[in-house]
Amino acid sequence: MAILTIECVRGDIARQPDIDAVVNAANAQLLSGAGVAGAIHRAAGPELAQACRPLAPIHPGEAVISDAFGLPNRHVIHCLGPVYGVDEPSAQLLAACYRNALRLADRHGLVSVAFPAISTGVFGYPLAEAAEVALAAVWGCAAELTSLRRVRFVLFSEADREVFQRILDGGEKSPA
Repeated sequence: MAILTIECVRGDIARQPDIDAVVNAANAQLLSGAGVAGAIHRAAGPELAQACRPLAPIHPGEAVISDAFGLPNRHVIHCLGPVYGVDEPSAQLLAACYRNALRLADRHGLVSVAFPAISTGVFGYPLAEAAEVALAAVWGCAAELTSLRRVRFVLFSEADREVFQRILDGGEKSPA
């Protein structure tokens, strides 16, 4: 079992040079889009879209891995989070995104992975609920990981980072 460090930072998911893999909050076809997917695809370059074609489509809760191309990382792990209120059970599907991404990173011998707040943008998942699910999933999966040592949550705003940090610090408890 690896000792896992979890950290929350404000920043750009496409600019995490000290991390082995960044996680893309992907759409089912793994195409560029708005938000995280657009930022990652723009930074990685057109090779990422080409590499993703044979991996698509994916379903809510699933994760696949590709090279990172123009990003400063080794890999991109693509996760399709649930659309809140549409893809049910939302909490279980969201937790599966994090668990599947962590397991995939671990199987590839990666030491570090950076996540955005999956499903909280256009997919409408309330931030605090998503943070509770995400952190509970990471902690719940930690004991089975062998190579992974660091999980970073890269949040868009300082307010988002504070929500994740408060839950990480135990200020709010997950119902899971």
